[in-house]
Amino acid sequence: MQDFSASGPGPAPSRHPSPTTFNQRIEQLVADWGCDKSCVLIEEMIMTALKLGRDQTSAADLKLFNQALKEMRYAARVFAPYRHLRKCVVFGSARTPAEAPESRLAEEFSRRIVERGFMVITGGGDGIMGAAQKGAGRQHSFGLNIRLPFEQQSNPTIHGDPKLIYFNYFFTRKLNFVKETHAVVLFPGGFGTMDEGFEVLTLLQTGKGRLVPIVLVDPPGGTFWKKWRAFLEDDLLGKGLVSPDDFHLFKITSDLDEAVAEVVGYYRNFRSYRWVGDRLAVRLQQRLTVAAVAELNAAFRDILDGGQIVQMGALPEERNEPEIADLPRLVLTPLRRRFGRLRQFFDAVNLAATEA
Repeated sequence: MQDFSASGPGPAPSRHPSPTTFNQRIEQLVADWGCDKSCVLIEEMIMTALKLGRDQTSAADLKLFNQALKEMRYAARVFAPYRHLRKCVVFGSARTPAEAPESRLAEEFSRRIVERGFMVITGGGDGIMGAAQKGAGRQHSFGLNIRLPFEQQSNPTIHGDPKLIYFNYFFTRKLNFVKETHAVVLFPGGFGTMDEGFEVLTLLQTGKGRLVPIVLVDPPGGTFWKKWRAFLEDDLLGKGLVSPDDFHLFKITSDLDEAVAEVVGYYRNFRSYRWVGDRLAVRLQQRLTVAAVAELNAAFRDILDGGQIVQMGALPEERNEPEIADLPRLVLTPLRRRFGRLRQFFDAVNLAATEA
């Protein structure tokens, strides 16, 4: 399972070559507890916790670290049975009335995306979140709720479901939104919606989060996201604070068919990708024709940091992902600063001719 930064599981960590008595005691404790997978990482976490005690870390910090780890562990357990299914996060205002056009669109979008094999993740609240949850249905929904003194009670669709998770901290909640999703769809909303949208865009723009479709949906005739884009163009791009490539990281539409197609089409042939040092291994469902690879090399020479795009099998470093070892790869060494352009490359891969 690749992590949300698309770096893959990475090599297995190794124990210290000269184990101390403490290392040996921790290793034995982990073994006695029944650990049979990634045990060295568990040992490292225990050692980190012991070092916090030795560092005389404040009680306030220890409470924060402890609660955050508990929340992440619990969320991982909830998501674990559904790892094989793609998921789409839907963001939007908790204050939008159920009869508003935006709510009706969110409900219909979620219904359609579930029909295409996705599950839906929302913040678990009312408004746009409740509409999206209703469209997806309880069985195909996750709710990542935040404990607040107002506004954020769980919506009727997800209330009481085991897939409703409560978080004390926004940062652990936001981590799970990004970590678990394969697409992000935003409807009009307030500070929270803006926060989530800019968070995801920042992660994609900097290469710290894996590239996924981001769709911003206005109701027909609406101007919410169009005005947002105008602000980006006039006050950010116009002052050189972002680049033109960054505008390829998202799509704005008021057409639900187009919104669904943007999410589903991203996985037409593209499967996933993984960084292996400076190289990028792009996993495909089907091999491309020789001519298609040549066309990609010609069209995307500007994103290469030397070499060419080569179609091949799994890299030796990917042997710890045997379940996808048979998938064809496009391997390239891209510049790590043009992620909007890299997103265009993935789109071109999906449109390229495949072998029969």
